[in-house]
Amino acid sequence: MATEHETTDDGADEESPLPLGVSVAAAAVAAAVVLPVLWLVRTALSVGYAEALSLLARPTTLQVFVNSAVLVALTTTACVLIGVPLAYLTVRTDIPFRRFWTVVVSLPLVIPSYVGAFAFVSAFGPQGGFQRLLAPYGIEKIPEIYGLEGTVLILTLYTYPYVYITARASLKSMDTTLIDAARTLEHDRWEAFRRVTVPQIRPAVAAGALLSALYVLADFGTPSIMRYDVFTRVIFVEFGTFGRDTATLLSLQLVAVTLFILWLEARVRGEERTTAGGRSRATVSLGAWRYPAMGFAALIAGLALAVPVAILLSWLGTSSATVNQSLAFQWSYVANSVVVATAAAAVAVVAGLPVAYLSARYDGFLPAAFERISYVGYAVPGVVLGLALVYFGSQYATPIYQTLYLLVFAYVIRFLPQSVGSLRASFLTVDPELPEAARTLGQTSAGAFRYVTLPLVAPGLFGGAALVFLTTMKELPATLLLRPSGFTTLVTHIWTAYESGYFGQAAIPALVLLFVSGLSMLVILRQEGYDVK
Repeated sequence: MATEHETTDDGADEESPLPLGVSVAAAAVAAAVVLPVLWLVRTALSVGYAEALSLLARPTTLQVFVNSAVLVALTTTACVLIGVPLAYLTVRTDIPFRRFWTVVVSLPLVIPSYVGAFAFVSAFGPQGGFQRLLAPYGIEKIPEIYGLEGTVLILTLYTYPYVYITARASLKSMDTTLIDAARTLEHDRWEAFRRVTVPQIRPAVAAGALLSALYVLADFGTPSIMRYDVFTRVIFVEFGTFGRDTATLLSLQLVAVTLFILWLEARVRGEERTTAGGRSRATVSLGAWRYPAMGFAALIAGLALAVPVAILLSWLGTSSATVNQSLAFQWSYVANSVVVATAAAAVAVVAGLPVAYLSARYDGFLPAAFERISYVGYAVPGVVLGLALVYFGSQYATPIYQTLYLLVFAYVIRFLPQSVGSLRASFLTVDPELPEAARTLGQTSAGAFRYVTLPLVAPGLFGGAALVFLTTMKELPATLLLRPSGFTTLVTHIWTAYESGYFGQAAIPALVLLFVSGLSMLVILRQEGYDVK
């Protein structure tokens, strides 16, 4: 039986059973989360063994698998090679303007990768802005940006901050007297880093690399814009051409690859280490390398931030001249995005409460299972989730098919872990004796939760809701597949403008997205106490 551990006055652990109502609610949430995956399995089983084997063995299918694997491997490696040095430079060295670079190199997270790809194609694609600048000098052709190389470049620029932020947090909390001790044993700086620092930050780097890998595997917009066939792009195309069997089998294959990456991350992460003791505040002097190091940070941030912002601003000047009235921006698109994102955030918080409460307060199989199942949706790419819900809704849930209810349901399943993680962390900070004291004063369990526990976890509640809101605003594939007919949001307007070739019409909605995302980054940095000293 799962138990909640409460310490009584005599120091003994008091065990109590799981609350029935909360457990039923958490079980219902878990069932809703696994529903799309179960539907995919059921649909795949109906294809037939011989036909399924034939579809999966096709050269094009194998090529999609190889393309996806290569893209994930190269991008994740590049993210580590960029994120870890930047973290080290901004935490341990005397790089000039360290506080400034600490924030700036994390800001690429505010730009959706498909917006970055959109801008880079406009700048460096055939007949792009960069090509036109070079034309007077006799340079008529520049290297092709499409394909694997361009896709790796774009995804690296907009996912390396996952590694940077996690590695930086680990470096800041690490006991640096261990490095000092290694140096006294005549290890040089590189040897001390390899033997002391790397084992300490490996779990954090692995966690950041996992986030980067999952993002790359789930991303639909960037590979589509860069014309590189990976799982998500081919699944979307097959769905659009009524290749249901192929789309379903590829979706299951994509889920299997995602689960493999989760397993691999757990193996690479190894045993997490904690250290205690004094912390040395001494920084490493870069000497003559100070300004080259700053140039490295400026190059990465400039490519990721300056290029898309400059392109979007330039589009503002041309959008009125190339306007297509059917693509004219309307502020109702912002309202639509805000409405569905707010609804998703509210529902995600309500759904996450029972799961987070049980996971934080009780030990045992069921609380742990409910929490882990809640992460299934995050591991399932948006295009796969959208595909599963299209099939399910069109056959078994027709009253809500092509309605906002099904769209919000998809968002909640996709981003529920963000709510659960934030709420669980808040529940862990609340002393269980406080609601117990309220109950001894005559409050019911519900009353104690409402008047004692809920106010104390409010920061986590609003933090989780804000995170769900902001990620929902940027979600592309699930929105494209599940939005009601005629319902346009910022991301769908951007995508329609891209497909129609009217790049200028994407400027305003893209800049609105960047503005909202920039505010979100400030909120996240403030919420998590992001020390930049």
